[in-house]
Amino acid sequence: MRRKVLGRKASFLTSVAVVAHTIWTSAAPALTYPLYAQEWHLTTFTTTAIFAVYPVFVVIMLVGFGNVSDYIGRREAMLLGLAASLTGTVIFALAPDVNWIFIGRAFMGVGVGLSAGPSAAAVVEFSAPGRAAQAGSATAAAQAFGMIGAALAGGALIEYAPLPTHLNFVVLAVVLGALTAATWMLPNHTASRPAGPWRPKLPAIPNGLFATFVTATAAVTASYVLGAMTLSLGAQVARDVIASQNALVNGGTIALFAISSAVATVPARGHKPSRVLLAGGAIAIVSSALLAAAALLHSLAFYTVAQIGSGMAYSLLLLGGLSLINEAAPVTHRGATLSALFLVAYLAQAVVALLLGKVATWISLASAVDIGVASVTTLALITLLLDVVRNATARRRARNASSR
Repeated sequence: MRRKVLGRKASFLTSVAVVAHTIWTSAAPALTYPLYAQEWHLTTFTTTAIFAVYPVFVVIMLVGFGNVSDYIGRREAMLLGLAASLTGTVIFALAPDVNWIFIGRAFMGVGVGLSAGPSAAAVVEFSAPGRAAQAGSATAAAQAFGMIGAALAGGALIEYAPLPTHLNFVVLAVVLGALTAATWMLPNHTASRPAGPWRPKLPAIPNGLFATFVTATAAVTASYVLGAMTLSLGAQVARDVIASQNALVNGGTIALFAISSAVATVPARGHKPSRVLLAGGAIAIVSSALLAAAALLHSLAFYTVAQIGSGMAYSLLLLGGLSLINEAAPVTHRGATLSALFLVAYLAQAVVALLLGKVATWISLASAVDIGVASVTTLALITLLLDVVRNATARRRARNASSR
């Protein structure tokens, strides 16, 4: 019996949904961290370590398998990733103690590591003719909606449904099962396969793309560090600032980050990546300062504005960085190039999450927020500087070429 194959539009939407799953899977445990800490007497460092296991395994997969979708096809790579994500989610749903949580988190990292690059590349390749340039905004919006789903659905289930540390993951497992079925129906599509057999190797940067890659990677890394602050410490910060024990309210503060992230992609469409990066970097710096003030003053108003700004900055930096790569990377190496970018971003996310957890445990939550703010501000400034240098170099090369 022949399998049903989806058309271009349905394939595009399915690929976007796979992108969304990478963030939903990452964010799903965020609101259960305080429950785990209370039930199993865990420190803040342990709960952030649970978060950090995920990007560590993402990095391991990207190092060994970052280019695999360029050889076996986007569909096959995404199916492998979804299978691992589903396994990790089922382990979370059944987990009787923290050891199971770490194992489940590792499987989630494997799943996202296998599917992050291929799904981002598939969004480009299944875009409508002439609209591939908008793939970056679709990817950024998908990640935002994934976080919204994790925050609101998770918050509601944890607060108002039975089995607060389990049912959230049962629902996610059902969603991933349906998404796996849809992905099975994708065309076995790769725009152009590289010559020779596949073998594991480090994700590579094509010749002539180094300046663009470094700028894009700095932008996406800044974006992911913002995400790490929200997902690894967001529930604790919300409880400290808002003094709320309601998981849905606390999830709403995380959803506020995600909603503003999704909204920010709309006006950014059609603008040059450099303008998007400039806006994202500037907003990241301002919103980070407001977050530090909110933690210091316990101000709900500052915290709310900071979450809105952080979400906008997350989306714009991610969109700008991905757009640079989508415009410049050769199609035969797009999956490997995106995997190299995500490798650096996820590694930084893991390091920052562990650092913030250690500081929150040893010193205070406010000190952890201050260090996170400093990290985001530094990365945003580096992104803006690299983009200025990249554009100046490109203009100089263009002048030299025209004068010959």
